[in-house]
Amino acid sequence: MSVNHESPQSLAFTPEQANRALKLARDTLLIESEAIAAAERRLLSAAGPAFTRALELLLACRGRVVVSGMGKSGHIARKIAATLSSTGTPAMFVHPGEAAHGDLGMVTETDVFISISYSGESAELLAIVPVIKRMGASMIAMTGNSSSSLAELADVHIDIAVEKEACPLNLAPTASTTVTLALGDAIAVALLDARGFREEDFARSHPGGALGRKLLTHVRDVMRTGDAIPAVLREVPLTTALLEVTRKGMAMTAVVDQSFHPVGIFTDGDLRRMLETKQDLTGITVDNLMHPNPRFVRPGQLAVEAVEIMEQFRINQLLVVDDAGVLVGALHIHDLTRAKVI
Repeated sequence: MSVNHESPQSLAFTPEQANRALKLARDTLLIESEAIAAAERRLLSAAGPAFTRALELLLACRGRVVVSGMGKSGHIARKIAATLSSTGTPAMFVHPGEAAHGDLGMVTETDVFISISYSGESAELLAIVPVIKRMGASMIAMTGNSSSSLAELADVHIDIAVEKEACPLNLAPTASTTVTLALGDAIAVALLDARGFREEDFARSHPGGALGRKLLTHVRDVMRTGDAIPAVLREVPLTTALLEVTRKGMAMTAVVDQSFHPVGIFTDGDLRRMLETKQDLTGITVDNLMHPNPRFVRPGQLAVEAVEIMEQFRINQLLVVDDAGVLVGALHIHDLTRAKVI
């Protein structure tokens, strides 16, 4: 039977075709979810000790974890290596075909080698396994056949067997690759916990991501400093404070004493409230209208902590003081938005 290559305009589904497509999609999800459930049950019984032993080998690894597989198993191997690396276990993918032509030099005796092959008989993997064993590296095999060559050569075998593939022909790797990926995630999560891996550690390996920005960005990285800090002495006329608010563009000014310790904050909101009750601004000094005891943060605090304070007290600005209580910076919610902390 030939594949239909008609133009997209002629490929609109009939109701019967749509129903069949939806049934196949549901069957695929059901078969793959049942395959994962079966793998979970194995971990509670016969497969549990092997999984635990694999974790012990990986935790004891003094080098890197090398993950390898051909074809679809190779794609899954790449993902497992990437997940391990981002969760505290240094790992890399090595293509078994390339390994046989020089890349095997990247593997050392201090590494742990994870070979992935559903049949357990991948010729490319079997060609390099003897070399890996001779150099003294530990090997974990993930296969669907506990009697396969790879399973018997490995130090630990992890069973990835499935009852059937989701492919209607039972040929294309579908349920088996899903189970392999899920078990790879299970390994990574178990190692993450065993290593005491924290959010901060994850952020350090993902500095460009949203979590990285939240956990690695400090107040000192985004605060305004020097001449950009709006600040006036407490005795100055209100008009002087208004000019400072306008010049610095933060919709506020800090009010400080002679030692530059903040004693209050004056915002455009304070001005609006004053105008509702007063018309004559003559002779008014800013300390008569400022809000005393302003909220502040330290430069070394996480920027996300500043966000939490702003949200808690429904304010848009914060003063930044050092350990001596001296004003060293100012922070507007827009600064946090530009830094993508929010």
